[in-house]
Amino acid sequence: MTALSVNLNKIALVRNSRPLGIPSVTRFAAIALDAGADGITVHPRPDGRHIRPDDVSDLAELLTKFPGRELNIEGNPFHDVLGLVERTVPDQCTLVPDDPSASTSDHGWNLEKDGARLEPLIGRLRARGVRVSLFMDAETTGMRIAREIGADRVELYTEPFAAGFHTSERRALLERYADAAEAAQAQGLGVNAGHDLNRDNLPAFLSGVSGVLEVSIGHALTADALELGMYGAVRAYLGAMGRLAPGRP
Repeated sequence: MTALSVNLNKIALVRNSRPLGIPSVTRFAAIALDAGADGITVHPRPDGRHIRPDDVSDLAELLTKFPGRELNIEGNPFHDVLGLVERTVPDQCTLVPDDPSASTSDHGWNLEKDGARLEPLIGRLRARGVRVSLFMDAETTGMRIAREIGADRVELYTEPFAAGFHTSERRALLERYADAAEAAQAQGLGVNAGHDLNRDNLPAFLSGVSGVLEVSIGHALTADALELGMYGAVRAYLGAMGRLAPGRP
């Protein structure tokens, strides 16, 4: 069964547009968890434009009331996220090679270049009991290095699949992701996926790529929540993932 982790960055982005504290990140997290989400994902950035350190601490406390659910913190380990991770000790930390000025993550790690720098940081997180996932492009190369430097999982960057979903490249893209997932699994790595997945393309992705342990979805799910409410949006995604019986609210 593929787990659904709800990314709350866009909820925080709306909250930060006014000094009122609404919408509440923790309230939306609780609604998502009540609806059946398996976890919460946040990606704090150095400029604090959405999720902030206090949010992460509040969410870590909230998750203690939901046994078995997970907190996943994403971020670039070379941009001051490790201290926050070590203070809050999430279930998972997804290391992402994003630039501070980037509007969103847009590529995976080049481990031939960065693997040696990442290895001691991965060891540092695992020593605290944090599972480590590396954000990776859908390529078979690099999976062996990911295992050798100590990663537990990889997260496949799915924006290229989403961009090509309604084109003639869809089948080839799915095969590319399936091959990358198989290469990771052959190295003993778990496979996550995320970026621009939505209710339309998610069923095809999970059908075509075997063994995906977790998907992290934020932008599309937040947009759907404007129409359906957060509870309804999470239930809709669980339905798209085949985890709800047809017609079950």
